[in-house]
Amino acid sequence: MNLNVLLDEYLKDTRIFQIADRLVLSKPQQLYLKNLHGSASQFVFASVFRHDLASQVNHLIVLNDAEEAAYFHNSLENLTSALNVFYFPASFKNRKNYRQLNASHVMLRTEMLTRFSTATGNRVGAIVTYPEALFEKVVLPKTLSGNIIRIKAGDTINVTELLSQFVDYGFERTDFVYEPGQFALRGGILDIYSFGNEKPYRIELFGNDVDSIRIFDPETQLSERKLLQVTIIPNVETQFETGEKVSLPEFLPENTAVWIQDWDVVKEKLHVQEEDLEIFFRVQETSKSRTKVNDEGEDNLEKKDVSADDFVHAAIIEEQLRGRHVVEFGHTPHFGGIEIGFDTKEQPSFNRQFDMLIKDLKSWELKKYSIYLFAENPRQLERLHSIFTDLKAEIPFTPVPVSVNAGFIDNDLKIVCYTDHQIFQRYHKYKVKQAYNKNKALTLRALRELQPGDYVTHIDHGVGIYSGLQKIEVNGKLQEAVRIIYKDTDILYVNINSLHKIAKYTGKEGTTPKINKLGSDVWQKLKEKTKAKVKEIAFDLIKLYAQRKAQEGFSFSPDNYMQTELEASFIYEDTPDQSKASADVKKDMQTPSPMDRLVCGDVGFGKTEIAVRAAFKACCDNKQAAILVPTTILAFQHYKTFKERLKDFPVTVDYVNRFKSSKEKKETLQRLQEGKIDIIVGTHALVGKEVKFKDLGLLIVDEEQKFGVGHKEKIKTLKTNVDCLTLTATPIPRTLQFSLMGARDLSIMNTPPPNRQPIQTEVQVFNEDFIRDAIYYETERGGQVFFIHNRVVGLNEMAVHIQGLCPDLSIGIAHGQLEGHILEERILDFIDRKYDVLICTNIVESGVDIPNVNTIIVNNAHQFGLSDLHQLRGRVGRSNKKAFCYLLAPPMSTLPADSRKRLQTLEQHSELGSGFQIAMRDLDIRGAGNLLGGEQSGFMAEIGFEMYQKILDEAIRELKRTSFREVFKEEIQQQEDYVQDCTIDTDLEILIPDSYVESINERLSLYTRLDNSEGEEELQMFHTEMIDRFGPMPPQVEDLFTTVRCRKMAVDMGFEKMVLKENTLRCYFVNNPDSPYFESDTFNKMLQFVQTQTNKARLKQTGRNFLLIHEDVESMEHLYNFLFKMHRYIKETVTVV
Repeated sequence: MNLNVLLDEYLKDTRIFQIADRLVLSKPQQLYLKNLHGSASQFVFASVFRHDLASQVNHLIVLNDAEEAAYFHNSLENLTSALNVFYFPASFKNRKNYRQLNASHVMLRTEMLTRFSTATGNRVGAIVTYPEALFEKVVLPKTLSGNIIRIKAGDTINVTELLSQFVDYGFERTDFVYEPGQFALRGGILDIYSFGNEKPYRIELFGNDVDSIRIFDPETQLSERKLLQVTIIPNVETQFETGEKVSLPEFLPENTAVWIQDWDVVKEKLHVQEEDLEIFFRVQETSKSRTKVNDEGEDNLEKKDVSADDFVHAAIIEEQLRGRHVVEFGHTPHFGGIEIGFDTKEQPSFNRQFDMLIKDLKSWELKKYSIYLFAENPRQLERLHSIFTDLKAEIPFTPVPVSVNAGFIDNDLKIVCYTDHQIFQRYHKYKVKQAYNKNKALTLRALRELQPGDYVTHIDHGVGIYSGLQKIEVNGKLQEAVRIIYKDTDILYVNINSLHKIAKYTGKEGTTPKINKLGSDVWQKLKEKTKAKVKEIAFDLIKLYAQRKAQEGFSFSPDNYMQTELEASFIYEDTPDQSKASADVKKDMQTPSPMDRLVCGDVGFGKTEIAVRAAFKACCDNKQAAILVPTTILAFQHYKTFKERLKDFPVTVDYVNRFKSSKEKKETLQRLQEGKIDIIVGTHALVGKEVKFKDLGLLIVDEEQKFGVGHKEKIKTLKTNVDCLTLTATPIPRTLQFSLMGARDLSIMNTPPPNRQPIQTEVQVFNEDFIRDAIYYETERGGQVFFIHNRVVGLNEMAVHIQGLCPDLSIGIAHGQLEGHILEERILDFIDRKYDVLICTNIVESGVDIPNVNTIIVNNAHQFGLSDLHQLRGRVGRSNKKAFCYLLAPPMSTLPADSRKRLQTLEQHSELGSGFQIAMRDLDIRGAGNLLGGEQSGFMAEIGFEMYQKILDEAIRELKRTSFREVFKEEIQQQEDYVQDCTIDTDLEILIPDSYVESINERLSLYTRLDNSEGEEELQMFHTEMIDRFGPMPPQVEDLFTTVRCRKMAVDMGFEKMVLKENTLRCYFVNNPDSPYFESDTFNKMLQFVQTQTNKARLKQTGRNFLLIHEDVESMEHLYNFLFKMHRYIKETVTVV
């Protein structure tokens, strides 16, 4: 509401009336709005846009570049909350390639053009754009409106005719719809992704009638909401001939006013575009003879033939603009006209010094200015408020929970508008609507999905090769099974109800596992060996946990204002995971028992920030904090980070490592003992005998997995009663997380920081001019460059080459074959900015964190694996500057398909955190290798990663039930489980029929998901999802769901196996006759049930094994009802006891 008060101030301003009044005159008016700074131009525009006088005027706003346009558009949307403000981008993916289109941009362009093509003289809205987008011509309005397909709920349509119309419009048919321009027909469900909407439509047909229309999410393939009618629009960029195109100013209706920031800049950029286009045509000419057409499977969004007629020259645009109302609001007017003066200033910079900010705000308050503070996140406004209160400054400000791009001061209206991201010096990120990108969905799914030929591990039989689904006939009924081939071409069929027993084999990339022989004991032995090993390690972890729980520690006092101020000055916004982790750490510190918390998160997810906050909290209570790191370089780096973050606070930070002379070291340790150092950072020297603390309150261990066993033992002695926080970057796999939950308090950070800038990634050919430009661009803005060349042999030549290109820069070399101390010195010199460019092998991927490096150039990028490239790219973009990553590779057309796909995937996943997914499988393997000591990567390679997790789970479960029964008493009482799993074998037709789901891969993935789903709620959701995606569910599939439910109950009641054949059900009890199960309440209640509640069931003994037999079970439904009754009877009576 506060925002409306402010906007109304502007609406009442006579200058706004003056602008609006001029824009409705019939003769073209030229206006120049002088002195608009910060976001003032957005406020002025928003007010004109909302003014009653000009309510019929459309607006086109041209900014200097894509980024400014996106910011302007975001602020406008936030200020007006209007739905008719459009962002109009250029349609190409890369600046100089006029062939490859960007699907999201094409979609945004189409959406705008469609709206404006049907203009009837009333206002449509405002368009925000930039020079590159102006340069392209657009389709004629009448051509566009003539080619739109409209579908309403309740219509009767001719499906075949409609599908052929789609094909004519350039849509392609696929199994599932992931990106604009695709459609799919499955039974009575038609999915189509139009170019004019950010999400695809799902049309449910009943015969030829449109039963309902829904919007659905391409990633989950689930419906979101119903619509009454939809318009389907072809791809504007590729479907129409050049002859039918006009420039944007010509396309727009008569009543459109044009707002321009700086015409000189726009013109300059248009000229650059013209030159680039000429070069592009020249290159096309020369390469036409050589290149063949691209392989299939790439983004097929390409312009077939690019001609000069598709673009407009600057002179023509200028001419066309003269015929319109033009409002300029930049530095200097170009079109002349009437000048309207404003008096605004930019928001000053306070360098996060709050006393300056407070002084500044107080001075405005004395002058009777109204103060407005803008922040996207209301929590930031609360933080500001609490900082003001703590510093005893009563400043009346109006909080506005909306983000605008830049703050300003308006002296005419006596208004001060400051933004929180400028006060806290954060990077402010803009959002642009994205069309969904199939590659994103698919790369992630493909990693998990099985393809014939993949290696799989079966928990009972070992490693084999998956070779597809096969239909099997059982007693005349069809069933589906997974076929796995073992050594000597033995075949194992795995029933779809036992899919949870197999897992895709993930081992180190490039290694092939040994295939096991069915029926041999090699696999069992390997499994036992692994389990024994895991048990040893887990045993220690749990023992330590039990000891700590029993001890007393120091409880820290709650946060004070300095803590709040420190947290608010973090340049990124906290992610939910981060604020949770940070809150948990602080809560643990405030409890009397010693903290032992492990924080895991990918590179750059903000672990260090949590350490800074915790260390600072310890200092606030006059305790010391020690930070232990594995390498000298990291010690120095952390020292710099801590010093930088805490420079405005009364805290002394120092470090101990090899670079200090023994004299300096002595002094440092002396001061540490006297308590003059609050935070000490160091390598394992910190656990030495000579180190004495005055009062140690917190120990932080970074990258714990890199410490040797000996050091770990020493650390443990240090930390029995000191609060301890451990950070690690190896993403701990989910299942491990749960099983270790008992041993340690864990915080996992999976979400990337929201306002990290996406790293601009481009694939380029090795070209000297390009490399020189890239390096100079970075060094000009005071940054440094990594140049990765992964051959130690050629490094020196490469360095000489680059020195030749940039003679005035200093260039360093680093590689893994240098001696330890030399390498460290080189890297430290680089951190100290003694070199501008570091030419190195990929040693930097393992955690050298240098915020000043914001450009990385990778030579021969096609020779790296995906996760390596991702790790390398994660080295830049760590501050609030825009970062660049250039992958140099031979021309795309000469690369093998998989290298090309790799590079393209990287180009698309520019934001951080996608890496958590890209690099997942490599990291899983590397990470788990380190998690429990170095030695078990050997097993990992033999049994595959997922199997390893399953074994680990079992091991920890057994430990909790045997050696540590006391510690986990409560947990065990809740779930005394006798069997881990139950197999179900039937002769009913239980499968997903081909007619319901055609694609084999999709069927397998559905089977696997169903088999692994936990709990009733998940099953229900899955059920709804399948009906949504594939239509009404056939009975065989319903039975499949029932089977899963039955399995869950059977495990609960202690059955190991159930066989339902020829209408007779046999349930087999625990295999071991001496098991405590047979003395448990569950078993006794079951006997009671069989004797008193049913007359169809009986118990029988064969050999030493018991089984329960039940006649006349004709269907899964029957089976379910019988189990359900028995289960309820047992549980009810058991709980009463």
